[in-house]
Amino acid sequence: MKSIPIIGLILLLTIGCSQKQNTTVPLLDFIPENAAIVIKINNLDGFKSDLNNNEFLTLSESFETYKTISKEIKHLDLVKTQSESLLAFSALGADNFEFTFVTADSTNTFVLDSVQNVKRESFSFEGQKIDKYEIDGDILYGMTFKGNNTISSSRVILENILKYSGTTKITSGLNKLYEVSSTTKNASIFFNLENSDPLFKHLIIGDTDLKLSNYADWALVDINAEQNLLHFNGITVIADSTQKFLNLFKDTHPLADRTSTFTPRSSDAVLSFTFDEYGIFAKNQQRYLKLDTPKDSLLNTVEEIGIILKNNEKAVLLNTYGSERLSDYLSNIKSSEAEYQGTQLIKLDSPDFLVSYLNPIVNDFDANYCTIIENAFIFGENKAILQDIIQSYKTGSTFEKTDVYASAKDALANESSILFISSSKGIQDALKNDFTQDFVKDFKNAGFDKNTFAAQIVADKGFFHTNFTVQQTARKSKIANVSPLFSFAFDTDLATNPQFVTNHRTNKKEIVVQDQENNLYLISSSGKLLWKKQLDGQIQGKIHQVDIYKNRRLQLAFTTNNQFLILDRNGKEVEPFTKKFEGGNLNELAVFDYEKRKDYRFVVTQGDKVFMYNNQGKIVKGFKYTKAESAIVRAPKHIRIGNKDYLAFMLDNGSLKILNRVGNIRTKVETKIDFSRNDLQLYKNKFVLTDKKGVLYQIGSNGKMNTTNLRLNEDHGIDATSNTFVYMNDNVLSIKGKKVELDFGVYSKPEIFYIYDKIYVGVTDIQNQKIYLYDSQAKPITGFPVYGSSPIDLTDMENDRKLEVVAQDQKNSIIVYQLN
Repeated sequence: MKSIPIIGLILLLTIGCSQKQNTTVPLLDFIPENAAIVIKINNLDGFKSDLNNNEFLTLSESFETYKTISKEIKHLDLVKTQSESLLAFSALGADNFEFTFVTADSTNTFVLDSVQNVKRESFSFEGQKIDKYEIDGDILYGMTFKGNNTISSSRVILENILKYSGTTKITSGLNKLYEVSSTTKNASIFFNLENSDPLFKHLIIGDTDLKLSNYADWALVDINAEQNLLHFNGITVIADSTQKFLNLFKDTHPLADRTSTFTPRSSDAVLSFTFDEYGIFAKNQQRYLKLDTPKDSLLNTVEEIGIILKNNEKAVLLNTYGSERLSDYLSNIKSSEAEYQGTQLIKLDSPDFLVSYLNPIVNDFDANYCTIIENAFIFGENKAILQDIIQSYKTGSTFEKTDVYASAKDALANESSILFISSSKGIQDALKNDFTQDFVKDFKNAGFDKNTFAAQIVADKGFFHTNFTVQQTARKSKIANVSPLFSFAFDTDLATNPQFVTNHRTNKKEIVVQDQENNLYLISSSGKLLWKKQLDGQIQGKIHQVDIYKNRRLQLAFTTNNQFLILDRNGKEVEPFTKKFEGGNLNELAVFDYEKRKDYRFVVTQGDKVFMYNNQGKIVKGFKYTKAESAIVRAPKHIRIGNKDYLAFMLDNGSLKILNRVGNIRTKVETKIDFSRNDLQLYKNKFVLTDKKGVLYQIGSNGKMNTTNLRLNEDHGIDATSNTFVYMNDNVLSIKGKKVELDFGVYSKPEIFYIYDKIYVGVTDIQNQKIYLYDSQAKPITGFPVYGSSPIDLTDMENDRKLEVVAQDQKNSIIVYQLN
C-alpha cells in the first residue's frame, strides 16, 4: 500500500477555523497569480520570534530544502514594519521559485544602514521607479507603489505587477479564505494546491503518484509556533465539480476513531478514516474513480477504515456496527483457520478484495489474513502483525495509552474524518515511499525522535477543517514527576530572575524577565514572546501587579535604578507614573494596599528619602515620614496584625522603624541591629529578622524583643509565613525545625510558596545549578532536583492544578518545568 493518503495529509498542512472578519484585500493585487504559497503576516517581529524559538524549525535547519529557502529569503531580516504583510512563493520557469514580499507601509521598510556590502541602482518601468539591490552577491528588487512597499527576488514579477495593475484577478478561493483569516495570529498561510506541485517536485521521487493538487484547491492555515509545538489550523475549500481526494468525505460526518484502541502500543503510527454513512462515501468514491456505478453494499456497515503502521508492516482495520454480511463473505473466501490466544486467525484466498473496494484509501495491500475483535475486522499481510494486535488488545497495551497518542489528542478535535498520529519513526518510514533519499536522510539526521506528528481533517458543511501539529512528546503517565515544559532563549544574558505575572484576560500566568541590555520581556504560558520593551535601567527586586483603575485590568509596577514606572498589559507606560529620580540608587518598589480595596500606596525609597504616591501618581500629603534618620537599606514592608497596620523601615544605622499609616512611630524598637541581607517577615504575629551573625530577632507589636542565636553564617537566607519559618545556612535547609542536608554549594535564599493549601519551599544551588523543592515536612517533591541557575517562581500557569516552576536556565535563557 502506498502512502499517498498519509504524506498528502502531512504536506497539506490545513487546520481549524477562524472567525469571519470585515477586511479589504489590496495587498493581494501584488501577489503573482501563480503563487503556490502566500503567507499573511500580521506581526512581523512576533512571527520572526516564533520561528527563532520553535524547536521543530530549529531541527529542520539541517534540511537542504530549509537551507535553500532560508538563503533565498535571508535578506528579508532587513525588513522592519508594523503593518500587515504578505510573503508569496511562486514557480518561475521549470526549476525555479521566486519570492515576493509586500507590506501596507509606504515608509522605508527595507533598512540597509547596518549592511556593508550593498550596491543600489534604480531604473524605470512604465513610469515607475524600481530599485535594484545587490547585497553580498544576491540580487533583489523593490518598489513603492500605491502606498505599498514590494520586494522580490524577480524583476519579472515586479514588472508584471506594474503591467497588469488593476487587471489581476484574485481567485474566489483565495479571496474567500483571506476574508476569514485571523488578524490576531502572528501569521497565516494560504496554499494554492493547484500550483504547488512544482515547488515540491525536487523532493518527491519521479514515479510517485503523490501530488498535492490531487487533494484540494485552496487551504488556509493559521500558524501557532511555540517552542515545543508547531501547530497549523484552518480551512480547505474544494469546488464541487473537481475530483479531489478530500471530496471522498463530502456530505459525511466525522466520528471518533477506534483504530488506536486495537493498535499495539509499540506501533509507529495510526491512520483513521471515518464516515457516518458508507453509502455516501461509496457515491463519492464512484465520482472520484469515475466508475459507472458505486461499489456494492458488502461494506455498508463500515464506519471506520483504519491503517496500523509498525516496522514497515501494515494492518487494515474495518470498524463496523454490524458484521453479518462481511462475516459471510470472509467465510466464503477463507482457505484455513487457526486460533491465537482464543481468537480466530483466518487465511484468505482473495487478498485483493480490500483494494478493490477501498481504493484509493487502501492500495498496494494484500489482505492475506484476518481476525475479528468485537465488531472490528482486522487484516494483515502476515500472521505476525495480527498476533501482535491480538496480544496487545488482550493485555491493554494499546496505542491510545501511549505518550505519542495522548500528546497528539491534546491538540485535536475528538471526531475526525481523517486522523493521522505518528512518532518520528512512523513519519520516516512513510516518507520512504514517495520522497527522495536525500530528503529522507535529512529527516533522519534532524533528530525528531522526541516529537509527535499529527494531522486531522474534519468534514463539515462543505468545508474541511484541519489540524496539523508537530510537538514534543509529553509524558502523560500519572506517576508524579517533573518534566520541562519549554525554554526560551534571549539574545543577551539575563539580569533579573524570571517571575510569573497574571494575564487578566485569561487569568493564566505569563513570565516577565529583563536582560542585561535592560530589555524587559513578557513571555506567554506557551513560551511565545508577547512583547519586548527597552528600559533605562535594571529593575530593582520584584515586579508588582496592581489594578490602579479598579477594573480588573492589571499593570506592572516597579522601580529601576532611577525610575518608578507602571506599564500596562501591552508594555506601554501608564501616565503619570513614569517618574525619574536624580542620583538614582532607588530601592525595590514597595506597594501597600491597606484595606485590600486597591487604594494603593506606592513607596519609593532613595537614600534617606521616602516618596509615597497614590493611585493618581500624586504624593500622599498625609504621610509624614518623608526623610529617614539614615539611608534606607531595602524596600519597606507593610504588615497587618489584627486591625492595625505596621510599616517597617530598615535603616543603614541599624535602626528598625515601625510606623503607622501616617508615618508616626507605632512600635518603638530601641536596639540597633546589624541587618542581614534578608527582609523582615511576620511569623506567629511577631516581626522576625536576622543579623549578620545569625541571631534571630522576634519583636512583638508592643516592642518586646526576644533573640535566639541560630549561629548562621553571614550569607544565610530566611523566609517565613504566619506559621512556617525556614532558613538556609551553608548546605543545610531547615523547615519548621526539620533539617535537610544538601550537597555542598552556593544556595539562594529559600522561598515559601503557598498553593492549593500546601506549603512548598524552593531553594537553588546557584553553583551547581540545581533546583530543590520541598514540602512543609521537609520532604522532597518527587522529580527534584532539576536543572536551573536562579531562584524560582512557582505557580499554576494554566489553572489546571498542575504546578509550573520557572527559573533561569543558561545565562541567556529561562526554563519552565511542569509538576505532573
